[in-house]
Amino acid sequence: MLYDIFSTTMYVDSSTIRHGDKTYTRHLLRESYREGKKVKHRTIANLSHCSPDEIVAIRLALKHKKELSDLIQGTATTVHEEVKPKQGLAMGAVWLLADLARQLGITAALGNSTAGKLALWQVIARVIDQGSRLSAVRLAGYHAACDIIGLDQFNEDHLYANLDWLSEQQASIEDRLFKRMSPRGGGLYLYDVTSSYFEGTENELAAFGYNRDKKRGKRQIVIGLLCNELGQPVSIEVFTGDTNDTKTVLPQIEKVKNRFGGGAVTLVGDRGMIKNSHIKEMNKEGLHYITAITKPQIEKLLKVGVMQLELFEDELAEIETNDGVRYVLRRNPSRAAEIAQSRQDKLACLHQAVTTQNIYLKEHPKASDRVALRKITAKANKLQLSGWVTPALDEQRVISIQTDEDALTTAAKLDGCYALKTDLPKEIAAKETIHRRYKDLALVEMAFRTSKTVELEVRPINVRLASRTRGHVFVVMLAYRIVQELAQRWRAIDLTVEEGIKELATLCTMEIEISGVGKVNQIPEPRASIKKLLDAAQVTLPATLPCKGINVTTKKKLTDRR
Repeated sequence: MLYDIFSTTMYVDSSTIRHGDKTYTRHLLRESYREGKKVKHRTIANLSHCSPDEIVAIRLALKHKKELSDLIQGTATTVHEEVKPKQGLAMGAVWLLADLARQLGITAALGNSTAGKLALWQVIARVIDQGSRLSAVRLAGYHAACDIIGLDQFNEDHLYANLDWLSEQQASIEDRLFKRMSPRGGGLYLYDVTSSYFEGTENELAAFGYNRDKKRGKRQIVIGLLCNELGQPVSIEVFTGDTNDTKTVLPQIEKVKNRFGGGAVTLVGDRGMIKNSHIKEMNKEGLHYITAITKPQIEKLLKVGVMQLELFEDELAEIETNDGVRYVLRRNPSRAAEIAQSRQDKLACLHQAVTTQNIYLKEHPKASDRVALRKITAKANKLQLSGWVTPALDEQRVISIQTDEDALTTAAKLDGCYALKTDLPKEIAAKETIHRRYKDLALVEMAFRTSKTVELEVRPINVRLASRTRGHVFVVMLAYRIVQELAQRWRAIDLTVEEGIKELATLCTMEIEISGVGKVNQIPEPRASIKKLLDAAQVTLPATLPCKGINVTTKKKLTDRR
């Protein structure tokens, strides 16, 4: 029967129509036949549901219907001359990341519009290679981004405008992602802030502030990241560079209450982040908190008798006040030993400075010993030793260091000690649970470390407008979610995510060009190392890909910058 079908005069009839902003293509399997002296046509089947590569295969089969066995074996001379295989675009990394984005719900959250597809490419490009919008366009020139994601021709101007779109749609995209990753009706949220500095001065959000990167004289932005209890990013927000950390908390309370909450919600914030004003606001909204108090706050509570120093031991201790506030206390012996060693190292450094100054004073009789003493005093202040160390100068112009052992004992009494504060009732969370949840903030610190310095590198930002800055940072957050998941799935493989992506990027398509019919991308069998990565990531390669033949190029050329 199959031979009888292909022996008839059959062909694929394709047509494209445009309706508004959308384009529709239909494919029909038709048969031509003669009725008297007239040639007529009739439709055998609607092939519109077939993929582009399936349409190409059907056309090829119809064209060589008498040579199917030769076509399959690749031995027919006429067919062989028309089928020209050549190396196509890199596809391994893009396919894996696109499939992982689909599994995580990122693709659905961004949507199937052109803007959503461009945003998806920006996220994928950020994972593959951390660069500007120009570099993302060039990346699409040798990766099969258009064939896999379904993009048409674009350049850097489209990507810059796409950052504006991302900024406008960020809240709704985050909401859709949240509904997929978290059960509705409350939960626990981890929150922390970081900063990222600029080399230039033109960014609308850049300002001078507390610079965590230790880059003096550099403007910066402040970034607040909200994660669920698994450390998965839920929302990210960009503030001006001079924003105090505590002022970023209230917007997070509003998010948790209005967008992600609806039940017993707990916000976990780092030491000193959640102030009394925030606690009052959270109490009004029925929200709970877990935070750590500062050393001066601990000393104050010790002074008034709320806490006792003896309670700070290796094991967790707990105090509950009359107003329902709970304090979970512990001394970390490893941290205490680190602080004590650091204190001794600083003292040794100060002694070395004293020795240097004494040698100088001895070799230079006219040098001012008072100036030398001021230098040592300034050094002691800088090393934060002034509370129990006093530099002194004798009549022989020799500087010495005097230590106050009682003051040293007082300074060291809280080494390694910390206190957590919460209003969660005991029946909801035991002290061990409180302690574990606060330690989960390390997951947010890992997110910042990955986003700023490891795989994703939020810098350089390379944009000026506030909306595009926010869109860029949002791209980094979405890219981190993929990297985070990939690191988890590849945890048994001895390589980094960056190394794995580079390995996958070496897998290219085999572009099959068929004269008079079209092109299709055939996927070769991957080598063992790539197959191992794909299997661990739970991603399956297709047999073929459509070949749109789009040549993506930048609007601005390298020669324009010379």
